[in-house]
Amino acid sequence: MKKIKMTNNSITFEEGCNKYLDNCRARNLREGTINHYKQSYTQFYKYFDREKPVEEFSQKEYSEYVRYLRKTIQNDVSINSYLKDFITTFHFLMNEGYVEPFKMQAIKVDKIPVETYTEKELEKLLKKPDMKKCSFAEYQSWVMTNFLFATGVRQRSLNNIKIKDVDLDNSVVNIAVTKNRKPLLISLNTTMKNILIEYLKYRQHTSAEDYLFSNIFGKQLTKSTGYHRLYEYNKARGVETTGIHRYRHTFAKQWILNGGNVVTLQKILGHSSLAITQNYINLLVSDVAKEVEEINLLDKFTKQSIKMK
Repeated sequence: MKKIKMTNNSITFEEGCNKYLDNCRARNLREGTINHYKQSYTQFYKYFDREKPVEEFSQKEYSEYVRYLRKTIQNDVSINSYLKDFITTFHFLMNEGYVEPFKMQAIKVDKIPVETYTEKELEKLLKKPDMKKCSFAEYQSWVMTNFLFATGVRQRSLNNIKIKDVDLDNSVVNIAVTKNRKPLLISLNTTMKNILIEYLKYRQHTSAEDYLFSNIFGKQLTKSTGYHRLYEYNKARGVETTGIHRYRHTFAKQWILNGGNVVTLQKILGHSSLAITQNYINLLVSDVAKEVEEINLLDKFTKQSIKMK
C-alpha cells in the first residue's frame, strides 16, 4: 500500500497561463483567439516573474500592474485589452482553486468614433472599372469592394466563401465561417446579384468547392493578400483611407441613415444582441429579403445600374 503524501496545489504564473490555454483548446476556441492570449501573456511576463506562484497574486499585485501599464502604454484601449485577458485568466485560476478570489476591473476608456468611408470615397471605390483595360485583379477587387459594402461581412468570412455557397436562384449567400461560428444567410440585392453573375463568368472556376474570391492562381486569398489587394485598389482610386472592416461599419451606418430596420441589421451582421449594434431602437421586421432590395446601397453610389454582358 502506498504511503499518503502531502500534495502541493501550487503552480507558477506561467503554468497557470498555460493551463488556461489548454482550457481554451478544450473548449475548441479558434486558434486566433488562443494566439491573442499568447500575445497578452508575453506582455504579462515583461512585468511578472514567470516562476511567481499564482497564490501570491492579490489585488495589490493587480493594482500595481495596472499602474505599470498606464506608465508604459499610451493607448487605453490596448491597456484594457491586456487587463481583460489578465482578468479572464485569473478568474479561471480562481475557479480552479489555485488563487484566492480578489477584485479586478478594467479601466474606463473613452469610446472611439467608428471610422467609415465617406460618400465621396464610396463613389470612387464602387465605380466599375473599364472592362476592356483593367486586369482581373482590379476587377476582382472592385467586386470584393461591392460585396463588402453590400453585405457587411467580415474579412475572414469573405475569404472563406466558396462558389457553392452562392445561391443566385434565391439571391442569397451562405456565410459558413463566422466569428461566433453560427452559419449566416445573407440576402443579395439585385445589383450585387448581377455583379456576381457577371463575375462568375470571369472567375473561371473548375469546381463548386473553389473559393469565390481567390489569388491570381485561383487559390484562397490569405488575410494579408486580401488586405494588400484592397489597399492598392483604394490608392489607385485616390482613396487614402483603407481598411476592410471599415466597410462593415460603413454598411451599418448607411443602412441606418437610409431608414433600415435595426433588427434586420442585427441579423445581417450576425450579432447576438442589439447592444452590439449600438443599442438602436428595436423595430419589428417582417421580410429581410424585401428590405435588402428596398435599401439598395450599391445603387445609391453608382451612377448607373450594372449591365449584364
